[in-house]
Amino acid sequence: MDVQIDKSWKEHLQSEFDKDYFLKLTDFVKDEYRQHQIFPPGKLIFNAYNLCSFDDVKVVIIGQDPYHGPGQAHGLCFSVNDDVPFPPSLKNIFKEIKSDLDIDTPATGNLTRWAEQGVLLLNATLTVRAHQAGSHQNKGWETFTDATIRALAEGKENLVFILWGNYAQRKGAFIDRNKHLVLSSAHPSPLSAYNGFFGNKHFSTANEYLKTHNRKEIVW
Repeated sequence: MDVQIDKSWKEHLQSEFDKDYFLKLTDFVKDEYRQHQIFPPGKLIFNAYNLCSFDDVKVVIIGQDPYHGPGQAHGLCFSVNDDVPFPPSLKNIFKEIKSDLDIDTPATGNLTRWAEQGVLLLNATLTVRAHQAGSHQNKGWETFTDATIRALAEGKENLVFILWGNYAQRKGAFIDRNKHLVLSSAHPSPLSAYNGFFGNKHFSTANEYLKTHNRKEIVW
């Protein structure tokens, strides 16, 4: 089937679009958008892919679900639209960046600027029903995003995979640590941030690795 996604990703993921699970997922998602309020807006489901082509990926950050409150989600994990208050996890991410790199908290929680520098901000599940966390889990998205991670891990070298929390760590367990840098820690949510997220220095470590491999560092 023809999915509206960046052509470089289409080349690597076309086989997924034609599989039974993806066809069923597509039917499910279309029905959900017809019957319920779903986030992000339909045109932004593949925003992470469209802002950061396969060829441009340098860093992958794995999230779980899109935000399920009005106006928050726009297809990038941990990111919110301009003028939307920072969710707790994002506040903690900016705190760690300040501690690690002495970069002040920005005026907006919109992480499009990261995506445009080669950071794939990938949620495991790309859609969610309003006010119902996890409502689109186990419908096929996880299979698709696993295929995304596998395409990157096998098709590229010297990427940085950032895995915060047990869920992301399980999802990235198969990544070859000899071929890529895999950074793992506690999740930035208030429930776990003090158990190893704060002080992980993932942002400086990622940049040091990119620099070592002659790639432009991310302006976090």
